[in-house]
Amino acid sequence: LFGWPESNGIFTIWVGHVLLCMAYVAVVVQSRIRDFDRSLEEAAMDLGATPVKVFFLITLPLIAPALMAAWLLAFTLSLDDVVIASFLSGPGYTTLPVEVFSRVRLGLKPEINALATLFILVVGLLVIVANRLQHQVNKAEQ
Repeated sequence: LFGWPESNGIFTIWVGHVLLCMAYVAVVVQSRIRDFDRSLEEAAMDLGATPVKVFFLITLPLIAPALMAAWLLAFTLSLDDVVIASFLSGPGYTTLPVEVFSRVRLGLKPEINALATLFILVVGLLVIVANRLQHQVNKAEQ
């Protein structure tokens, strides 16, 4: 009767993280939208493109780096925010940061070290892949 409803665990965590990260995402994307050249959209519409086509062929590729940066920032903030996840999680629901924090408080275990190693490997691989893709794009432009 009283207490936290059992059905709200994952949903409330999700809503909390979305609300937390929305401001950061809006600032990053807004700065990119504010600075890009609107004449490209106007030229595409003058040449007969529909607004939907202009969005997908002109606007979206131009703001894609900002969307990616905003996604990475939101992901990092969500992964780091133990306090919101611990307050909003219902009984039986836990997130990875809360689980790691609770295990570290009890003492370092090999599982935590393995998880940290996996994080480092995944980030390293993503950096290598992004670097290779950027190198190919630079080569194609020359």
